[in-house]
Amino acid sequence: MMPQQKNPYLVSVAVSIATFMEILDTTIVNVALAHIAGSLGAGTDESTWVLTSYLVSNGIVLPLSGWLSSLMGRKKFFIACIIGFTVASFLCGISTSLPMLIVCRLFQGIAGGGLQPSQQAIIKDSFPAKKLGMAFAITGATAVLAPIIGPTLGGYITDNFSWRWIFFMNVPVGIIAVILVKFLVYDSSFAKKSKTASIDYIGLGLVTLGLGALQIFLDKGEQNDWFDSSFIIIFAIIAVMGILGAIYWISKQKQPIIKLQLFKLRSFSMPCIMLFFVGFAIYSSSALLPMLVQSDFGYDATLSGLVLSPAGLAVIIMLPIVGKLVGKVHAKYLIAFGMFINGIGMFLTGFITPQTDYTTFVLVRIVQIMGMPFLFVPASTLAFSRISEADSNNASAIVSLMRNLGGSIGISLVSSYLTNCKQIEQAHLVSKLTTDSTGYRDALVNYTHTINNLGVVGAQAQTSALGHIYQELVTQSSILAFRDAYDLVGTILLILAVLALFMPKNPPHKEEIKAR
Repeated sequence: MMPQQKNPYLVSVAVSIATFMEILDTTIVNVALAHIAGSLGAGTDESTWVLTSYLVSNGIVLPLSGWLSSLMGRKKFFIACIIGFTVASFLCGISTSLPMLIVCRLFQGIAGGGLQPSQQAIIKDSFPAKKLGMAFAITGATAVLAPIIGPTLGGYITDNFSWRWIFFMNVPVGIIAVILVKFLVYDSSFAKKSKTASIDYIGLGLVTLGLGALQIFLDKGEQNDWFDSSFIIIFAIIAVMGILGAIYWISKQKQPIIKLQLFKLRSFSMPCIMLFFVGFAIYSSSALLPMLVQSDFGYDATLSGLVLSPAGLAVIIMLPIVGKLVGKVHAKYLIAFGMFINGIGMFLTGFITPQTDYTTFVLVRIVQIMGMPFLFVPASTLAFSRISEADSNNASAIVSLMRNLGGSIGISLVSSYLTNCKQIEQAHLVSKLTTDSTGYRDALVNYTHTINNLGVVGAQAQTSALGHIYQELVTQSSILAFRDAYDLVGTILLILAVLALFMPKNPPHKEEIKAR
């Protein structure tokens, strides 16, 4: 039975405001790390714990949010999360030391971890089954747009005001969100507080240990040379033992904190895998492009963010269109199409050269991201097509975890791959710089002649010319490495485009049935 709520679109706006704010905070801080480190007298390596602390606490709470919603009641839990996130944001803004900021970010991640799953569950239960496509088009706007807008907004605020306003701006948004949710959202009978026989402390501990260690492993792996570091090895072992132990323990419980039985439904498990790679593609590609334009093209934080932002307009245009298509076209075909378009977009970076301008970067990014609505909306719709209201909280928690985990793994894997590719491409180009190379000889002569005209002569001129050639080599090898990293993401997406065709069908307008 559907809850007696207000207009579902008003409900969607209310719950999406808070969630958009939370997802924004996963990317908005990235571009401000150098400013934060300088302001608080900390090193760049130390300042990365501002990101890690948030990801760790957020990742732990995400899968537990369904259980916590049942414990408190979904609406109360959602409001508590908004209030907690808002207060923690204010405390982050007034932090006077790095340890204080890290602790506040930890609490911010804990409170924010319950927002995404709750938003998705509320919207899912607010719309009738035949309109699920449009419902998830709304959730898609927050899940896809926030990571795109985050770097742009963060860069603008940091360059023109202060990094503290990245956190302070959450306060009025949080207050508005609480008021709207208070008056617009009503719990269905399945979303109200339910009696729990006892708290599964062992399951809770294993989930916390496993996911917390995994997030630290992913976030710090590249920085610590992965398995060359005993620190990383220890956390990798803890992550594996914790996650495997949690799966085994939870699967034996009558009232599990995470309902793993939902994965027995192919209509749920396969879309979850696809949503994992949606997160992988969104977050990794969103991290790569600002790095490329800042390191090799001299863009500042604001301009590099503006490279990503126009793609957000393409997403906004496509979301309602895809929301309507879901009711007419099988989800697996839309997902395959989205994977294919995004995969092609990743390969377009092969056309980037040292002379590429801003407009070209924007157009490449639009193609890279315009297929995302075809992935997120149909995959979410299919995932929830056979989920009952009673399981909405648990299903939403798992879906949000898969997407965010895909993002964390994507950023770590692609960043590590990028570093290796830079070394390989540089070694390859250096091997071409021999006296037998006509291009190398001509470049050396031209650079030396130019420097001679500036009044520098002899060996000093040739040394300076070699320096220019080496700098150009480093830039070109870096651009080639970014192309290789995008090719990796593109290859994965094209493979998934084919695999998507083997997903189960969802008949248009099919009514929900209870998960078994």
